[in-house]
Amino acid sequence: MADQITTLEELSAVAGVETVAEELVSHEPVRDELGRSYATGKRKDAVARVWIKPGSGKVTVNGKEMKIYFARPVLQMILRQPFQVAGVEDQFDVNATVKGGGLSGQAGAVKHGVSKALQLYDPSLRGALKAAGFLTRDSRVVERKKYGKRKARRSFQFSKR
Repeated sequence: MADQITTLEELSAVAGVETVAEELVSHEPVRDELGRSYATGKRKDAVARVWIKPGSGKVTVNGKEMKIYFARPVLQMILRQPFQVAGVEDQFDVNATVKGGGLSGQAGAVKHGVSKALQLYDPSLRGALKAAGFLTRDSRVVERKKYGKRKARRSFQFSKR
């Protein structure tokens, strides 16, 4: 009985690891030398590269202001959701480049990238973002067209005579 491992320190000494908890999960902020966090967001066919840094809440997408690039209010609302859920509105500047897909998919990709970048910048925000479902990539994509069909599932009109 005396040779059993009883504490976490003994376990880490035997395993040769500094601390077992650090080995399992890293909760350190990930930032570059300019104080930014980077993440890639995806939705449908759109891919967004997103950098966030502390600032006044300015959002730039492909070199244009958010209100110009995403003219529809619904798309602007989608981009603001991660900040509202995390409770950090107007505290971060966002610079994003998006390629592929349409405007709706691009807005979803930027939202996904912003959420991942926020979580990397401040790991304490992960719980709120995860609960809202913003860290999970929305895997729904357009179904391919099948041969013998008019669209993916729609058949040609049937004529009895």
